[in-house]
Amino acid sequence: MSIFKAYDVRGTYPEQVNESLFEAIGQAAPQVLKCDLAVVGRDMRESGVPLSQAMIRGLSKAGVEVIDIGMASTPMLYFATVFFKAGAGVQVTASHNPAAYNGCKWCREDAIPVASDSGLADIGKLALKNVFTQAAKPGSVRREDVAGEYRANLLKYAIGIKPLTVVIDAGNGVMGSFLPRLLEKLPCELIPMYFEPDGTFPHHEANPIKEENLRDLTAKVRESGADLGVAFDGDGDRSAYVDERGEIIPADFVTALLAGEMLAREPGATIFYDLRSSRSCREEVERLGGVAKMCRVGHSFIKAMMREEKAIFAGELSGHFYFRDLNYTDNAEMAMLSVLTALSKSGKKLSELIAPFRKYFATGEINFIVDDAAAVLAKIEDAYKSRARETGHLDGLSLYFDDYWMNIRASNTEPVLRLNLEADTAEVRARALAEVEKAIGGKRADAGH
Repeated sequence: MSIFKAYDVRGTYPEQVNESLFEAIGQAAPQVLKCDLAVVGRDMRESGVPLSQAMIRGLSKAGVEVIDIGMASTPMLYFATVFFKAGAGVQVTASHNPAAYNGCKWCREDAIPVASDSGLADIGKLALKNVFTQAAKPGSVRREDVAGEYRANLLKYAIGIKPLTVVIDAGNGVMGSFLPRLLEKLPCELIPMYFEPDGTFPHHEANPIKEENLRDLTAKVRESGADLGVAFDGDGDRSAYVDERGEIIPADFVTALLAGEMLAREPGATIFYDLRSSRSCREEVERLGGVAKMCRVGHSFIKAMMREEKAIFAGELSGHFYFRDLNYTDNAEMAMLSVLTALSKSGKKLSELIAPFRKYFATGEINFIVDDAAAVLAKIEDAYKSRARETGHLDGLSLYFDDYWMNIRASNTEPVLRLNLEADTAEVRARALAEVEKAIGGKRADAGH
């Protein structure tokens, strides 16, 4: 399988991604992105240092001026790209993937994402074929620290936060280096977990979408009597939440909660939710007078749709939360500050705020290994279309019935088929799941996002 994915480059180091490849990518990217200035950041993985240096060498050879911001979160890289008015930004990271992996993700000016169909595939072709020309004069390279400016920009939105006790699991990712300076500006008590950046992930994977990676967090919240718990992924663009009882809050319920906060700022605004989300999302946005719109999965698609509609906010089931005020980028710290603000304003416990959204019965995302995803989707549609009251193809196959709905889609990042199903009752959920699982015919897989 190619290391050039739908949204990024990702593979094992040094077998699949290495310094030679990253230098070639650095030389090839300016030919596609037409940039004269680029920002380079990296996460905490040990391989990130030589890989980012190789990327910088490649960009410089192409005549591009480079700003190296060192270890940073992906949202900080987006901010720096806009802050320095750069034509491109690249973060060297493998996000939540295990220690053996590394990769990179790109954005254009204004932090507009570069996906496979908007330049990444073209960069890959040039890099793999070594098709690029060396500039007559290398571009300059300088180091810049934007952490202070980035933090100050976030704190502009931290309004009305009251004294709260927060347990944060940084998962040994980059956020452990930056969160203390952010939280010290707030009246909150921080209980830190795994704040030491360590790309070997000695405690658990930095992937908060997996329930097993939240066990330590839920236990610490219960033990400490904290108001909530927050977990971050490796590069700091995703977050997951646990209420004061230590119960995990599904990301679509966080979307519904933050919809209220966003609509309080801008009544009637448009809010996107990905098509795997609970019906509670749409219902809550519409109840509050907002415009609820469904979108397909994937940050490049969501950001493009938000820009087109000038949507104020979007939430994704994988724990990405997007903000118009941050150039339509996903930002886990902004999401956390928004949750703290909503909780502070309400005077309620977090479980009480979430309770109204827990009215349907979802399976959660289930992954299946299949030989031919397209053939399976065609078979499922043929079997169900006469019974469904509505069929959709925004992303994969969506089928809507009187008492449940489901979406089945091929992953953009892994070789699996993903199923999400939500029903009016637990009994309907069990029956529908058993039926569709038999129809899919593949075996379940343990996969990321």
